[in-house]
Amino acid sequence: MAPQVFFHCYPTVLGHCGIAWTERGIVGSQLPEESASATRDRMRVRFPAGREVTVFEELPGAVRNACTGVRALLEGEPRDLLEIELDDSGLAPFDREVLALTRRIPVGQTLTYGEVATRVGQPGAARAVGRAEGHNPFAPIVPCHRVMGAPSAGKAANLTGFSAAGGVVTKLKILAIEARATGQQAGEQQDLF
Repeated sequence: MAPQVFFHCYPTVLGHCGIAWTERGIVGSQLPEESASATRDRMRVRFPAGREVTVFEELPGAVRNACTGVRALLEGEPRDLLEIELDDSGLAPFDREVLALTRRIPVGQTLTYGEVATRVGQPGAARAVGRAEGHNPFAPIVPCHRVMGAPSAGKAANLTGFSAAGGVVTKLKILAIEARATGQQAGEQQDLF
């Protein structure tokens, strides 16, 4: 029998985020939708058997810490959130590897889909990386917003394809928050190497 899933929605500077967990760890995280009720509805769709816990103080300590970490990141504190234990056992091995690498991209830095593909030993698998990032069940704990399309036609980066509510606008907001947190101008995120 599958373990019971619980979820909680909580306010951040960008809107209400969601988080879901079982006894094994965090199984999902959700960037804000258009409203708190839309985020709650999204969590109910993602976790139809999930039970909502509405009181923050009733959350397990690790879940409270995860919510606090996400809030701090979205408020501009340069946090990597690596201390949050995720249960990624439901992911395909390639997706797990891509998201593990994505999780280690430092605040204020970005990679392209192709660079991630190369670093996981699959050069030429940029589309597969894009698919894995697009299905990231742990945003923003796994910072898929730090992965973007390759530069083209003199542009610094290709910012298409962000699946959170607000799309590219949300991606740019988070990148701008992180840029300020690391003393950069928005759009000047540095590559890892």
